[in-house]
Amino acid sequence: MRIVSLVPSVTDTLAVLGAGDAVVGVTDYCVCGAPATARRIGGTKNPDVNAIVRLAPDVVIANAEENRVADTDALRAAGLDVRITYPKTVDDVAGLLVELADLIGADATALVADLAAAAVDAGRLRPALPVTTVTLVWRKPWIGLGPDTYADDLLARCGLINVLAGWQDRYPRLDPALVLAPEVVLLPNEPYAFGEKDLTAVHALLGPVPYRLVDGQLLTWHGHRTAEALRSFATLATALAGERDARTASGQ
Repeated sequence: MRIVSLVPSVTDTLAVLGAGDAVVGVTDYCVCGAPATARRIGGTKNPDVNAIVRLAPDVVIANAEENRVADTDALRAAGLDVRITYPKTVDDVAGLLVELADLIGADATALVADLAAAAVDAGRLRPALPVTTVTLVWRKPWIGLGPDTYADDLLARCGLINVLAGWQDRYPRLDPALVLAPEVVLLPNEPYAFGEKDLTAVHALLGPVPYRLVDGQLLTWHGHRTAEALRSFATLATALAGERDARTASGQ
């Protein structure tokens, strides 16, 4: 089996499943799990289609959100088998794990069992009263995490409720005229690398709201990391709820 992965989280999960050198091509953003022998074939939005074809893969794995239709269509036109992944909820991840394992003749039983256990753990760890949040994913322009996305579902299961969940856009643009009033703003380090340097601008957008810098891979990389993400964000939600309740009690 020869696999080209156009999805960093898939490359990462294939490595955990034991794919090894079966992965012959990866993107420049596949920073975890890519074998040293794999050919770098460009970015997720601008892969070198001809280079992929020359690798003669049995399967190319793409993602409906991360990769462009024009590129996957071109790969199919060249005669390649392109599999499109699109997990939009935590529940979808178990099927993805099994699908990837089946490709390489591996067994996903342990990962699927841990995912199920993590979902139970998240329900136990999350706060009784959820914390309302805005999660920013980009700056210039400001873009937030909206509904019908994997990350939105993940956070909701952990007790972090997205104030943008009722919007139509999956990744809405934001401006200071909007009154969102979240209890906490979450700032992941990818796709945009938010940090302390951005706080003045974030507060100009959303007001002097408490914030947390969070791991963007845990937030958006569906696959073997989902179990850890459930436990981690549920624990974070409980900590944030405690801070909120302390502020309320002190009259802040």
